[in-house]
Amino acid sequence: MPNYMIFDKKDLSNSKLLELYKSLLKPRLIEQKMLVLLRQGKISKWFSGIGQEAISIGVTSALTKDEYILPMHRNLGVFTAREIPLQRLFSQWQGKANGFTKGRDRSFHFGTQQYKIIGMISHLGPQFGIADGIALGNLLRKDKKVCAVFTGEGGTSEGDIHEALNIASVWNLPVLFCIENNGYGLSTPTNEQYKCNNLVDRALGYAMENHIIDGNNILEVYTKVSELAESMRKNPRPVFLEFKTFRMRGHEEASGTKYVPKELMEEWAVKDPIKNYENYLKEQSILTDKEKENIEKEIIDEINNGLEIAFNEPVIESTEIKELDDVYKKFDYHHIDNNKTTTEIRLIDAISQGLKQSMQQHDNLIIMGQDIAEYGGVFKITEGFIDEFGKERVRNTPICESAIVSAAYGLSINGFKSVVEMQFADFVSSGFNPIVNLLAKSYYRWGQQADVVVRMPCGAGVGAGPFHSQTNEAWFTKTPGLKVVYPAFPYDAKGLLCTAINDPNPVLFFEHKALYRSIKQDVPNDYYTIPFGKAAKLKEGADLSIIAFGASVHWVLDILNMRGDISADLIDLRTLQPLDEETIFNSVKKTGKALIVQEDTLFGGIASDISSLIHENCFQQLDAPVKRVASLETPIPFTGNLENQYLAKARLEKAINDLLAY
Repeated sequence: MPNYMIFDKKDLSNSKLLELYKSLLKPRLIEQKMLVLLRQGKISKWFSGIGQEAISIGVTSALTKDEYILPMHRNLGVFTAREIPLQRLFSQWQGKANGFTKGRDRSFHFGTQQYKIIGMISHLGPQFGIADGIALGNLLRKDKKVCAVFTGEGGTSEGDIHEALNIASVWNLPVLFCIENNGYGLSTPTNEQYKCNNLVDRALGYAMENHIIDGNNILEVYTKVSELAESMRKNPRPVFLEFKTFRMRGHEEASGTKYVPKELMEEWAVKDPIKNYENYLKEQSILTDKEKENIEKEIIDEINNGLEIAFNEPVIESTEIKELDDVYKKFDYHHIDNNKTTTEIRLIDAISQGLKQSMQQHDNLIIMGQDIAEYGGVFKITEGFIDEFGKERVRNTPICESAIVSAAYGLSINGFKSVVEMQFADFVSSGFNPIVNLLAKSYYRWGQQADVVVRMPCGAGVGAGPFHSQTNEAWFTKTPGLKVVYPAFPYDAKGLLCTAINDPNPVLFFEHKALYRSIKQDVPNDYYTIPFGKAAKLKEGADLSIIAFGASVHWVLDILNMRGDISADLIDLRTLQPLDEETIFNSVKKTGKALIVQEDTLFGGIASDISSLIHENCFQQLDAPVKRVASLETPIPFTGNLENQYLAKARLEKAINDLLAY
């Protein structure tokens, strides 16, 4: 086969040239074996990177082994170049215990801190935001490291990608954004994916350095990326790389390649990265036929040995307890309560205090959000923080909730804690995917904690309308892997926020805006913590158990304080996940009647699940059906009289009377 590429070895030694050849050949031979196994029914699925190996190998070889790489489906070469034992990769693909996800996820949907590789999720886009967070950690540590992240040309259409590119540009993050332009997003060709001539044209909009590289030329990839990485370590900045290549097989094997014109396949077949490089090495008398044969045999033996080990592993087994125990990272709660002095402060002041004192406790804690630095946030909770902690730790963000949540996850991977402020809880919908698919599932999937708190200013009662008034806790109580906190008082808000930041698991921390400046309480001046999963009993009674959280606690208190004739337990849940079922059940078994109040609309809310739990666990002690009180099944209106009609508060006293009279 003639050479269809021009190779320039620059000052690379012959031993380095041979090392790159061996690295290129290994993923190709593994893939060829996998395709045989696929036809034999011994593996279930395969995403092929045949024809694209030079990109993975070149980029990985150019980075140091302690620099993070974030690969995608077709980057087998990243894993092999980092010298992961093949039996572990094969075990991963077989869902065996010696893999990286305990059989809980497949293919390359995993990460490994040991090899500094962070695998993908199927949603593609968040990968760039994770790289931003990792790079931010490197920048804050001043460790002169870069990271590299991959996606395909199809993935660049996702909004998360553009958000992450913008953040990296604004913050000068040392990230190599590697775009593998391989011609097709599944079956959709590039002319139906984007209109620019080259994908690097997109980098111009972010004022980002960019380069087009022949993705099939291993020496061009390796030398160019090596040069850029060395430069970025000295002068941190993002770089956008478009690797021109082609996908020689289907998106995955079941899809085939019938949609690809025959002449296009033939055109790229002659540009095979391995055959062309092999011919070059032979022409340069660096590789002989005998050496090639020996290299192939060595790799094939390694593959076969690894497969034998993986196939002989028993089918993975687990128990319900093991599975449940791995949803959250174990949190060793330390109770801190050394305070002797208190001051009466508002709920908003308590949150600000808890946040500031946590920043003093944890020098690796970063706060991110819109307008939180000089401006102090729209509610002024972080006002003055940059004077003490600086703009490196108190970071204004662009308006890009999704990429910022992903970046927070990247910070956690790189050893940092973070608090992300959603300007309003409503806006979390723009960051929903990384919360429920990255943060929530990370520890269960591959043992990586997501040490992130998302602050959620929420709630009605302030005439803010449908986009600034939602209390959307039910979106997250449904998702295993998340913790959900919803305090109603300043004392609880401060202590629970400190605990949330200590907890290595992702926490959604709801703060009711209408309570910010309307509720005062004596709060300890110094740092303290409150455990999760412990409700507070605010009133003791005999006839009725009322279960509430957030602003609804105060609605109930107003009624009980006015109505001395009502003898009721009032339980303030404080945390919704974990939920204090014991306190609820003990109260209901005593009173025989239960009423649950939530500000959210009724259907699908957490009140429904609490009601079910009560019926399942306290049915014989019930003297009446469990009653739920919630807001109307409409979006939240703006005008005051409509908002009052919408809220559950308008129907609460009648519901109490009806239940007492049952």
